[in-house]
Amino acid sequence: MCSPEEEALLRLEEVFSSTLARINSLVLQPLLTAEPSDPQGRECLRLLQQLHRSSQQLWEVTEESLHSLRRRLCHQDSAGLESLLLLCGADRVLRVHVEYIEAYTSCVVVQAFQKAAKKRSEYWRGQRKALRQLLSGVSSEASVGTTLVQALRQPLAHHVQQYVLLLLSLGDTVGECHPTRELVVHAATLFGNLESFMRQALDQATATQALWHTLSSRLRDVLCTPARRLLQDSQDIPVTVTLLRAERVLLFDDALVLLQGHSVHTFDLKLVWVDPGQDGCTFDLLTPEEELSFCSKDPQGRMVWQWKVTQAVCQALRGKKDFPMLGAGLESPEPPTCRCVAYTFRAEGRLCQATYEGEWCRGRPHGKGTLKWPDGRNHVGNFCQGLEHGFGIRLVPQASEDKFDCYKCHWWEGSMCGYGICEYSTDEVYKGYFQAGLRHGFGVLESPPQAPQPCKYTGHWERGQKSGYGIEEDGDRGERYIGMWQADQRHGPGVMVTQAGVCYQGTFQADKMVGPGILLSEDDSLYEGTFTRDLTLVGKGKVTFPNGFTLEGSFGSGPGGGLHTQGLLDTAALPPEPSGTRKRQLGVGAFPAESRWQGVYGPFRDFVSAGCPGDLQEALLGFHVQNSRELRKSQEYLCCERTQPEDRAGRMEDVLDELLQHREPRALRQCLRKALSNSLHPLGKLLRTLMLTFQATYAGIGANKHLQALAQEEVKQHARELWTAYRGLLQVALQRKGQAPEEDEDTETRDMQVHGLVLPLILPSFYSELFTLYLLLHETEDGLYSQGIAHLSLFPDTKLLEFLDVQKHLWPLKDLTLTTNQRLSLVRDKCFLSATECLQKIITTVDPREKLEVLERTYGEIEATVSRVLGQEHKLPMDDLLPLLIYVVSRARIQHLGAEIHLIRDMMDPIHTGGLYDFLLTALESCYEHIQKEDMRLHRFPRRGDSRRPW
Repeated sequence: MCSPEEEALLRLEEVFSSTLARINSLVLQPLLTAEPSDPQGRECLRLLQQLHRSSQQLWEVTEESLHSLRRRLCHQDSAGLESLLLLCGADRVLRVHVEYIEAYTSCVVVQAFQKAAKKRSEYWRGQRKALRQLLSGVSSEASVGTTLVQALRQPLAHHVQQYVLLLLSLGDTVGECHPTRELVVHAATLFGNLESFMRQALDQATATQALWHTLSSRLRDVLCTPARRLLQDSQDIPVTVTLLRAERVLLFDDALVLLQGHSVHTFDLKLVWVDPGQDGCTFDLLTPEEELSFCSKDPQGRMVWQWKVTQAVCQALRGKKDFPMLGAGLESPEPPTCRCVAYTFRAEGRLCQATYEGEWCRGRPHGKGTLKWPDGRNHVGNFCQGLEHGFGIRLVPQASEDKFDCYKCHWWEGSMCGYGICEYSTDEVYKGYFQAGLRHGFGVLESPPQAPQPCKYTGHWERGQKSGYGIEEDGDRGERYIGMWQADQRHGPGVMVTQAGVCYQGTFQADKMVGPGILLSEDDSLYEGTFTRDLTLVGKGKVTFPNGFTLEGSFGSGPGGGLHTQGLLDTAALPPEPSGTRKRQLGVGAFPAESRWQGVYGPFRDFVSAGCPGDLQEALLGFHVQNSRELRKSQEYLCCERTQPEDRAGRMEDVLDELLQHREPRALRQCLRKALSNSLHPLGKLLRTLMLTFQATYAGIGANKHLQALAQEEVKQHARELWTAYRGLLQVALQRKGQAPEEDEDTETRDMQVHGLVLPLILPSFYSELFTLYLLLHETEDGLYSQGIAHLSLFPDTKLLEFLDVQKHLWPLKDLTLTTNQRLSLVRDKCFLSATECLQKIITTVDPREKLEVLERTYGEIEATVSRVLGQEHKLPMDDLLPLLIYVVSRARIQHLGAEIHLIRDMMDPIHTGGLYDFLLTALESCYEHIQKEDMRLHRFPRRGDSRRPW
């Protein structure tokens, strides 16, 4: 059976639905008939239309509620109490009421009813009696506008009040354990809050409407908006503001306004931070461009203002009006210190007229954000206390259309600092380090190949200029300069390599070579003397020709631009040995290996010295980014896709932990191999940068045989630096775990680790360029060796063994299988086949130790074959080994064997010097030299016992 409260609710809804219908036809519809021409009239019409829509929604939800009540009365068995819309859909009913209240109060604030009533005053005077029938307690003397205001307010207020009373009464009739008890209590609470909210919203709207009458029309036009509500006025509770000395302070629900004469200072509440003052009557407000100090006459006034400002800031950040009412609750919530808001700066300075959108903290951009200037500049990245700080991307438009300079860099207190990639509108690209906004440290500046004068500089910078050791390649002139720089000019010792193979070494000053120097030509001619500033021979000098002749005297420019000389030509000298010309290496003494790339090693040392902080990992070691030369203004381009994850600090911890877990020799080798091959690992990043410098120096034009020693010692230095870098990371890992640091290594221990562990791991990264230099340096000897191999390959096995004077009892003839029409003397490439195939594997690896192991296995295969022939284990003496080794080498036909041998000799671990590997390598060198000799190429082989025998 339905309760009396439900029946009362039914009658209440019926009356309210009828009243809303009458309000709609009697009030709202006539208000919408006007067609104003002025902006204010159009704004009032828009508000009235919104109110009409809200009223219609309110009527529709009332009808739904009425339907649910009728269904409950008619079908009590099937429709429980929870079927009532007021209970099951209380939140939705509440939302419709709130929307109506907000639309109504917006009309009140701008006096939309009064303004609309003036348009049809005669009509409304005729409707006054009908309007008063909707109301109670309204004087007959009240104006039409006042009557309209009451007609749209009073029925709703009465209706909500009755809702609360009936729902509370219904709650009393429902038992504590009834399943709908919670629904009834929830609905009663919501509509009780709605009653409070409505009273406060109406009070605020009335106060705001009254405020506009106290302001001049100009101020009213600036400040008046339908949605704005006055929360506090300094005329009610006096307060003074220092700095701006405002005459009047107005706190709205969206802004703090200071009036000073005809000036209006408006502060968005989303960007206001409340800072309690030092005494009882003062508190401070922080804004993006001002710091305001509020002072009241007494502590109570200060508390009211501070509390209301705090509440208003919270409400503004939530983006909607408080419900149930502003400041409800025992404790006022504190607004968050960090916020995400957009703001345009007005004060003069570097940010004038710039718009920042992103995270803030206490009045300053702090966190991730985007900064845009009116001239088209954009900065996206991290900020700290108002300045660009951390990784950021900046686009700077240029005069040309759709051309930008793009800076993807790390920033420190507003300036580029640390590693960055900059793409310029000229299509030049710089990758390297910055300091105070200028290129500083190691960096690479490269112009596109299609540029009028293509150029690439790889080296060190100081305050935006090339300074220190650096490599510059001039693609237009086909030249590469390797050496020292100062203030963007070549200055100090330097080497110039040309595409034609000509090399210069000397001292440069102000971009020109001065004083004595040397010139090496492609045919190994050597000039020692002085040059002009454009690198032509002048003054006293000496030329040594490839055939050993020397010309010493004075040189100068001859007629028609040729060379004129006067001196002494010496033709008595013999041709120089190839080993002598190989010693003509450039740059070795001028550029010590340990000082060449300090700009690369330095940031890593700084990173380790700082304790490997995760947030500095990118700034000091560089980041990986999908790079494009096409500069676009789109947001997608600004959001640089770095492969670096956000939790950089966490990954650094993993790196250090892994080093601690792999300290045993075998595990350490695997750990270093993995680290060096990983482009995101600190050691891997360092290695890739060193590879870049190596290629810039020795690839292309730099592939000159006179730079081989320079490159060789550079690779060894890189191995030493990488081992030092590993040791530094390990010490940091131990320190973080609270463990004792390892003792410093002595020189012998360090060299053993560098040559035995690190050098074999990194050599593949430099092998291509390094081996090319060995090829060029030993090209002559390898040419003679190839001729000897070609001649020896013409002989069948037995003939070649005979020519090499191999004793016949050592010939593996049982290994030779013949076909029906084949003779033993014609068989080729069958003897010592296993040893030959083994030696051929020497070119399948770049590790010197592995190459020596191949040589050791080859020696073992030769002895195994001989032992099988003799039927017993046999150790070969040197007289027997060398002819057999020459046979195997000739049959293996390894190209560029001389380059291979010398690279092994230069790069092998010193621990093997004087041991078995050294002996085997010496034997291979002897074979290589014999095959080059003329009697080998002419097939005149010495016989056993001949005193001229080369071995």
